[in-house]
Amino acid sequence: MSMNSINRLRPYQREVASAILSSVFGKKGLTFSVEMARQGGKNELSAQLELLLLTLYMTQPQNLVKCSPTFKPQTVISMMRLKDRLNDAGFSGIWMAELGYIIRLGNARAIFLSADVSANVVGNTAHILLEIDESQDVSREKYTKEFKPMGATTNVTTVHYGTTWDDSTLLEEVKQTNLELERKDGVKRHFRYDWQEIASYNPDYLAYVEAERERLGENHPLFLTQYRLLPIHGGGGFLSRQQLAQLNGEHMRKHSSERGKVYVAGIDLAGEAEVEEGVYLSSLKPHQDSTVVTIGELDFSICDDIQKQPRVCVVEHYWWTGEKHTRLYPRLVDILKNVWHCRKVVVDATGIGQPVSSFLRKALGSKVSAFTFTARAKSELGFNLLAAINSGRLKVYAGDGSDEHREFWNEMERAKSQFRPSQTVNFYVSPAEGHDDFLMSLALVVEAANQYEPKTAVGRVRGE
Repeated sequence: MSMNSINRLRPYQREVASAILSSVFGKKGLTFSVEMARQGGKNELSAQLELLLLTLYMTQPQNLVKCSPTFKPQTVISMMRLKDRLNDAGFSGIWMAELGYIIRLGNARAIFLSADVSANVVGNTAHILLEIDESQDVSREKYTKEFKPMGATTNVTTVHYGTTWDDSTLLEEVKQTNLELERKDGVKRHFRYDWQEIASYNPDYLAYVEAERERLGENHPLFLTQYRLLPIHGGGGFLSRQQLAQLNGEHMRKHSSERGKVYVAGIDLAGEAEVEEGVYLSSLKPHQDSTVVTIGELDFSICDDIQKQPRVCVVEHYWWTGEKHTRLYPRLVDILKNVWHCRKVVVDATGIGQPVSSFLRKALGSKVSAFTFTARAKSELGFNLLAAINSGRLKVYAGDGSDEHREFWNEMERAKSQFRPSQTVNFYVSPAEGHDDFLMSLALVVEAANQYEPKTAVGRVRGE
């Protein structure tokens, strides 16, 4: 086995590989951090390093250890990639799989482990190399207590791969330590390649990321961290002054549908106090005591090869406080079916919202989708809302002096964001400052627009 596989890597990948191999072969025991933009080739780099090291150490009973935040799919994908590279190198039928998480070539083993907090990984030893994949999503405590000691007796070389997130992750901590050590001894330990560096070697990647930038916006949290490799610093306001300005439209508010237009709706439901055997049961979403319906008109005229989704023009708000859901049922059905002829409705089905969503689906059919607020689902909802605002795809009717318009902008200006591990975000209005019913309803109307699929004419044209 030669270094040919390493030499086939791109220059920035070879730079990292050379530094890692120098530490391994020189038994230097260095710790590296590698920030590489999404789809930049860090997994291929890792697999080629593993292939080379297993080959060079195949006569020795030694291990390299790689961990990922989850076993499925991340660890499994890493194992599949290494198996493919072993086969490509002519080792098909020679390498062996053991216990479902070990790949052995001769006497050398690659051990793949989950870094999930519940995973039992104690007892493994890393002799050749210790790799931490997606280090920004690995618990600092898990790494320090269970993975780092695996290389203590062998002075193992360690590599942390990933993209940035906020300034409190394991990857960020290792990065800052490495930069400080570099200033002291001049030995490069931190490697950073943003999307522009990678795109300089791959025109297809350039086109892909430019489309993502157009879709998400240059300062969208996901583009900022996964492609520009710039960490998010704490929480703060959910919408910037620039985003608030982008959200403000010039079209007038409407009170009924227009022929030939397509309308969608997002419904955030109030929590109701319920009594069960004398005990008050609070909503799963406390402090939100209003039901808000946001009506969006879809404008397909902006759709082109770059902007594939329609503009969402918010044209109406309905706002009820203190109304029982049972009293709202007939009004909601009438508004959605007869006033606006909505093609898609997304309704909050969290907790006691579930019966309402079921009722609406029974009354209006499959055009109604239930949305349950979980941490991850709400995070995706927030990211999609930001993408719609950043791309100029979401506009709200011009000021009309109404209470709804005033409350809407109060919530937009007071909205906060909290960035959490695993690239998730929470967005909300602090209960001390008010409610976030309009904010959630706005996010749900964007979800409705994203779910709407225009009917394609087949055969003769039929009216809807």
